[in-house]
Amino acid sequence: MLTVSQLEAMLPQTRFATGECIDSPEGINMTGSERMLRWVAVRGGTVDWAIYCHFADRDVEEVVLWGDKITYESHIRKLVPCTDDAFARYRT
Repeated sequence: MLTVSQLEAMLPQTRFATGECIDSPEGINMTGSERMLRWVAVRGGTVDWAIYCHFADRDVEEVVLWGDKITYESHIRKLVPCTDDAFARYRT
């Protein structure tokens, strides 16, 4: 469970979680392509954070640079379980 204390302890731009899931209603439905997506959670320049995703054939750095930001709360909390205070720091 991600907490504000954990975010505060990280250096800016730390990639602190990554994974893959299906692009469908059962995963994180971005385009409905049924392809695998890679996602990366990144601590921002201030004590905030965001999750980016792109197709799984992209590496972590490409996902961070060119991926789409995940914006739905249910997707965010599914990928990175977090406290309400940590969620409040999510960069929209």
